[in-house]
Amino acid sequence: MAATLRDVARRAGVSIKTVSNVVHEREYVRDTTRAVVRAAIDELGYQPNLSARSLRSGRTGVIGLAVPEVKLPYFAELADSVIAAAKARGLTVLIEQTGADLDTERELLRSPRLQLTDGLIFSPLAMSQTDVGLLAVDYPLVILGERIFDTPCDHVAMDNLAAARAATEHLIAAGCRRIAAVGAHAGEDLGSAALRLRGYRAALEAAGIAYDERLVGYVGLWHRHDGAAAMSELLERDLGIDGVFGMNDTLALGALRALGEAGHRVPEDVKLIGFDGLDETRYASPSLSTIDPGRVEIARTAVRVLHERIDERVSGAKRAPSVRYTTDYELIERESTRGSGIRL
Repeated sequence: MAATLRDVARRAGVSIKTVSNVVHEREYVRDTTRAVVRAAIDELGYQPNLSARSLRSGRTGVIGLAVPEVKLPYFAELADSVIAAAKARGLTVLIEQTGADLDTERELLRSPRLQLTDGLIFSPLAMSQTDVGLLAVDYPLVILGERIFDTPCDHVAMDNLAAARAATEHLIAAGCRRIAAVGAHAGEDLGSAALRLRGYRAALEAAGIAYDERLVGYVGLWHRHDGAAAMSELLERDLGIDGVFGMNDTLALGALRALGEAGHRVPEDVKLIGFDGLDETRYASPSLSTIDPGRVEIARTAVRVLHERIDERVSGAKRAPSVRYTTDYELIERESTRGSGIRL
């Protein structure tokens, strides 16, 4: 049978009220007593009754995070950052994976599972501006990304256009003139790929370099094999490529493999930069220059805003107007654009 508060209290040698105070992260418990109670909770595998907790306090202490694919490194690291930010606020995270499927994303917003949570952080990939009406939900909701704008809820995004322009300008400053862009989505007007392509084109235009459609590598998804396939196809065109902007780090790592297999040295023959600031880019050979779009800031901001909306709802306060947040980015220069001796 599942352990109860009474079982934990008996094991820890304290009152049921003390156990309840520890479970609900109340401050008036001695650190030594808190440690004993937590040890008893771990030993017995006690799990709080979320439904009862919700009825008493108006909140469960759980928030949802919905992302397209947990196996994609960016979303895995984003989830890790969200979990860390939530833990600092005494919150637990329930993760949903949508598979970037339109029906799944739409259904998620009305899912009965959301009753287990106090609010949702949602990164849609298939939904578009035509779906904005679905975001008028009766629970706290924070949107991530660039698929939907002008929403009725709070929105946290990175500056895709400016950051992509900075990445391309970095290649231009390194002497590149035939710069390929790997990761574009055919027919896309909104979204990360479209914005990053616009940033790439803006950098070329500012430098007086003509845009060449043949240097754009189109893909379906942003996995390593997509980057490798697009890079191989671009190399087959014999376009004199001397620089590559991978629209995310995973694509760039795939492109790095394809360049090596084709006999091109990085950075001596072709300079390469990615986008996302993934931890694994530090350990590529050569280490990959990249744009850190502020993933940790995105996670902390999203959790903070959601938490504030939850408090607002529970207290019955009048809802403040929705706000859009844009995080800062950082260009991290490594071996793939400058050679050896670059910081990891």
